[in-house]
Amino acid sequence: MQVPAVTQLLSEFVTRTTWADIPPLVRHEAKRALVNYFAVALAGCNDPDIVTAVKLFSGFSAGEQAGIIGRGESMDILNAASLNAMSANVFDFDDTHIPTIIHPTAPVAAALFALAQRQAVSGEQLLLAFVLGVEVECRLGMAISPEHYRRGWHITSTCGVFGAAMAVGKLLGLDARQQAWALGSASAQSGGLVETLGSAAKSIGVGNAARNGLLSALLAEQGFNGPEFPLEGERGFLRVMGESPDYGQIIQGLGERWALNANTYKPYPCGVVLNPVIEACLELSRNPDCVLADLTRIELTGHPLLRQRTDRPAIQSGRESQVSAQHACAVALSTGRAGLAEFSDPAVADPGLRALYPLLHFIDNADFAVESAQVQLFFGTGASLSCAITVARGSLGAPLSDQALADKLCELAGYGGSTCTPQPLIERLWSLEQADDAGAVMRLARG
Repeated sequence: MQVPAVTQLLSEFVTRTTWADIPPLVRHEAKRALVNYFAVALAGCNDPDIVTAVKLFSGFSAGEQAGIIGRGESMDILNAASLNAMSANVFDFDDTHIPTIIHPTAPVAAALFALAQRQAVSGEQLLLAFVLGVEVECRLGMAISPEHYRRGWHITSTCGVFGAAMAVGKLLGLDARQQAWALGSASAQSGGLVETLGSAAKSIGVGNAARNGLLSALLAEQGFNGPEFPLEGERGFLRVMGESPDYGQIIQGLGERWALNANTYKPYPCGVVLNPVIEACLELSRNPDCVLADLTRIELTGHPLLRQRTDRPAIQSGRESQVSAQHACAVALSTGRAGLAEFSDPAVADPGLRALYPLLHFIDNADFAVESAQVQLFFGTGASLSCAITVARGSLGAPLSDQALADKLCELAGYGGSTCTPQPLIERLWSLEQADDAGAVMRLARG
């Protein structure tokens, strides 16, 4: 089979695309993604693992050109990009592209806003670069899905580095040859494992994607070259990291079908496959016949990916609870809530919740979509209750509204304990297209 020259194709596409080429709905979706990005980064800015990383990184920082969202520290742009991407990802509350399950915004936005504090760029320029970066990372992800993730690669980290590189390259004004070099350096730094889910190490991969993508573009600007075929080569990214790459996912509809139109935003701080599970449990918790003292069995029916990623009964931390169906069911049924406090260390330590973990039993059904699930409760009285969610809130079929995203930012800014005043930041993000200085957003986000 003739392998298409996707490195050249993507490099030329990013180089030639202008703001006028971006449809209005995609432009608006870019701003929605950024509102969600700052919301989740503000939530994570004082997380203990982020605080640890900030303290360590500060000892290696080469300057103070860029700020950290929700915090007072300034660092060099590489370390700032890494920390802001980590903060946005640490609670697993960031956006999700369907069907790749890539969290596309954190690696790309963190890199762009770091650069925007070193050199002046307009809001329109940053938004265009952001759209294109997301397009590249998601199309690469589509080409190697679902085998790539199934094999254990953390697809946000492995593909995010390419999105960050191409987005930053666009802001830097790189030509197509330089963009191809940036892809080459990014390919050498692509990594991240699903095994790290439920630990702080997972966010290191996302932080590295932002940092290394930014570095790759900066190196290319200086003439640092790369291989001719870093993506499609015999030992390139697509053929090494994917079993049978689908090149059509990269080529078909390029410039016509946009990845951001398949982006979703979470109402709950957990793995996206748990959204319908939580929604079903919240509905059941409101039923007066749901007496947990009599509960003997919980049956959870969903796509096989649900069990594969969330069958975690032996969790010990809030971080792990973000990808545990046992905890998600227990906490939603018991409290009728599913916010950050419900996926914390104290919640996991609650013996009443932990007593419900062993009651959960998975039933795989490949006919279920990832955004759907059914929860059935069985009681010692012989009674049972059931709730099926076909389209979970926050999915493509039931997206969060603009107001819901703004409310999420307000709520998470308070949860994270930053001094950021949410409303000015929200207003600036919705009007970013008209801004002369995109970097000014970071001054509002720092508080």
